[in-house]
Amino acid sequence: MTEFVKSELESSVLTVTMARPDKKNAITNAMYAALADALERAETDAAVRAVVFQGDGDSFTAGNDMADFAAQSKDPTVTSHVGRFLQNLAVSTRPLVAAVQGNAVGIGTTMLLHCDLIYVAPTARLITPFVNIALVPEAASTHLLPARVGYARAYEMFAFGEPVNAETAVAMGLANAVVPLDQLRSKAHEAAVKLAKRPAGSLSQTKALMRNPQAISAQMEREGAILRERLKGAEAREALTAFAERRQPDFSKIAG
Repeated sequence: MTEFVKSELESSVLTVTMARPDKKNAITNAMYAALADALERAETDAAVRAVVFQGDGDSFTAGNDMADFAAQSKDPTVTSHVGRFLQNLAVSTRPLVAAVQGNAVGIGTTMLLHCDLIYVAPTARLITPFVNIALVPEAASTHLLPARVGYARAYEMFAFGEPVNAETAVAMGLANAVVPLDQLRSKAHEAAVKLAKRPAGSLSQTKALMRNPQAISAQMEREGAILRERLKGAEAREALTAFAERRQPDFSKIAG
């Protein structure tokens, strides 16, 4: 576990909080391990009947911690836990609820596609900047996002990586409701408690009928294979170098 991910069980609801507000809850490998552990606990602990994801501070999460990500890409001995977290999202049978304020970048948005109820504060901004850093989307979002919002909107979100605000997210079907910031966490928790009181078997089977975990996992593997190849390429090297040098990347002279 890590100090930057906190888990608390109350009223059969496991609340999982990304608690690194000074870094906008940017997710390190250790945090991915803790998030994956929390989902595994939810699946194996009968006392857990629903899960809430939330983030401390003014952001849900800034996505991957890029410095940590870059260091991992250079060290083949490091065991990455992001895949375990994503696979646990894919096969989760428990109801997953999210409370989102501020920026939800990269995985911060794609993980929401695996949540069953999503509440957003007026400050929420969903951002999918994968192409901007010369990578490809993950978390089976290349399958789930077009299914949710249609191909044209999904492609626009991926290709441009521009923020989607709270009201637009609800209108597009990416979130259930906009909730005042001071009521966001209580709303998400109340919804999770209500779900926890529903018949768990019926809920899990309903979720299984609405989702295809095998297809979702297969798409994750396909995305992951392409992402790993892209990390070896010139575009990704330029993106990571530009990040380290605090400048805008220049892809104009790199063949696609």
